[in-house]
Amino acid sequence: MSDQAVLHVKGRVLVGADDVRDELWVVGGRISYERPGARDIRTVEGWALPGLVDAHCHVGLDAHGPVPDDVSEKQALTDREAGTLLIRDAGSPSDTRWIDDRADLPKIIRAGRHIARTRRYIRNYAHEIEPEDLVAYVAQEARRGDGWVKLVGDWIDRETGDLSACWPREAAAAAIAEAHLLGARVTAHCFAEDSLRDLVEAGIDCVEHATGLTEETIPLFASRGVAIVPTLVNIATFPRLAAGGETKYPRWSAHMRALHERRYDTVRAAYDAGVPVYVGTDAGGSLAHGLVAGEVAELVTAGIPPVEALSATAWGARRWLGRPGLDEGAPADLVVYEGDPRADVRVLAAPRRVVLNGRVVG
Repeated sequence: MSDQAVLHVKGRVLVGADDVRDELWVVGGRISYERPGARDIRTVEGWALPGLVDAHCHVGLDAHGPVPDDVSEKQALTDREAGTLLIRDAGSPSDTRWIDDRADLPKIIRAGRHIARTRRYIRNYAHEIEPEDLVAYVAQEARRGDGWVKLVGDWIDRETGDLSACWPREAAAAAIAEAHLLGARVTAHCFAEDSLRDLVEAGIDCVEHATGLTEETIPLFASRGVAIVPTLVNIATFPRLAAGGETKYPRWSAHMRALHERRYDTVRAAYDAGVPVYVGTDAGGSLAHGLVAGEVAELVTAGIPPVEALSATAWGARRWLGRPGLDEGAPADLVVYEGDPRADVRVLAAPRRVVLNGRVVG
């Protein structure tokens, strides 16, 4: 499409859960709901959604650590082809700022590099530190990121042979307060139960995975407005991980299996209690990119209504991250599908057209 061409998207435009329109126009890379006086018009028909959000994704990272820029580019392109046009990069050791200059790649909101306890996370991923240094490292990553900081809230403790919390409550509270002072929100990787209350009461804004939620902590999350990003496509790997650690860490293996078995009940209970739930895949570690449609389907399997699962990757997720959807004058980032994703979210797996910054890119 030339710079002068206007894109006409017609059919059904899902601006929000209760805001469905018949058409929109893309003029100069931005959305308009007024017909322009243009002759060079390209028309795309179907069901349009705001560009999808993957709120837990790692561009620039693979199972072994940071990757070269050409690999990061392939990761971002894979996400784009799946309809993911906004990524919250939940921790990466790679400098991916160059992506911001590429109008053909998804927009990224970075959380800096993971901050973990010494020898309590995946090698080559995180700053590995002790609690007395947590405030300083959170301040550093708050300045380097795009309004988010990522902690590793729990991990296997090799002495006990099971998952356990990484940070004393006082250290976490001081670090979260410092991030907030610098204008950043804080999220944390948490699989198990025992870190959740301390982190929420310390003021955390979000928890990744959150498989350890219980009937005692779910109301606390709801009352504080703490969001979760369940990454169910990642939680599906727990049985394989548990099998690999069975001999050396049997307690950890049994724990991981139990968390996996109740995963859908956990997510549904959180949703029913009013905990905000958003879509994230955890792509870029051991998982492939481009899994956003599968994660939406998993939320529906867990019992979240389809329209709410769509919101968790579309208008609701964008609002949570402070980015526009299909608003008048907003950058034209949208995905067009053959059918109505509200009727069957599996439609998301096959975008008809992907439009990024007003250009048809897929």
